[in-house]
Amino acid sequence: MGKISDALEKHKREIRLKVDPSPVPPRASQSTKKSKTFVQPLETGPKYSAKLVVLSAPDSMDAENFKILRSQILFPKDGKRPKVIMVTSALPGEGKSFVASNLAASIALGFNEYVLLVDCDFRRPSLHKLLGVTLSDGLYEFLMGKASLRDVIIKTGLGKLSVIPAGSPAPNPSELLASQMMRDFLAEVRGRYDDRYVIIDATPAQVTAEANVLSKYVDGIIFVIMAERAPRETIQRSLDNIGKEKVLGVVFNGYSQSYQGYRKYYKKYYKQYRS
Repeated sequence: MGKISDALEKHKREIRLKVDPSPVPPRASQSTKKSKTFVQPLETGPKYSAKLVVLSAPDSMDAENFKILRSQILFPKDGKRPKVIMVTSALPGEGKSFVASNLAASIALGFNEYVLLVDCDFRRPSLHKLLGVTLSDGLYEFLMGKASLRDVIIKTGLGKLSVIPAGSPAPNPSELLASQMMRDFLAEVRGRYDDRYVIIDATPAQVTAEANVLSKYVDGIIFVIMAERAPRETIQRSLDNIGKEKVLGVVFNGYSQSYQGYRKYYKKYYKQYRS
């Protein structure tokens, strides 16, 4: 536990030291020092996948939807912010990794919040592709004692967003994620910092056991549903298995017809605002 604390503390100090001031010029009444409170400018180079819409298309309606989801998490009605959030779906191909990565980036774009994005999908890891990082040692190596936490945390081009990739394929993923090492890791990152959020990309709940295991250790769950994919009964069983009481909300993915009128209004609104 002490090693985990030291690694996270050192990693956070490194991030804080490397945050650059925003290119937005300060007002006449502001000092140059005060301007450093702005968000770090984005690196929007080709290393990010275009699917990371909060960076590739920040003015799009999709990016705006993630901002809405972010605000619902940061400002919950009951006042209790979930620090460790799992993103899952019933079946593969419903967009859980897309939602997890964009939600993490959206939160990290804020002024005060830091995000650690963890790929717990040992079967089909994809977060490293979305964020443009090389898949090397990751969560598997850390849980197996082959690498330290400092070695597997990768900084992204976004100053307050870090990622732990899945690492090598795990022959026993559900047992590994149910280990004491995994429980200690999640307990540490949950309680260590008030301004840190942990977003977990888990496997589909209906076809693997890992999501059911992780659901016991997280504070909240985002459930992703792809339009016209998973039957209603399958979705219901998945929600029952992971625990409805922890579900923070459902992201309905891949259905745009009902948003056609809203999209037209959205574009018109921003066109008038920018003119």
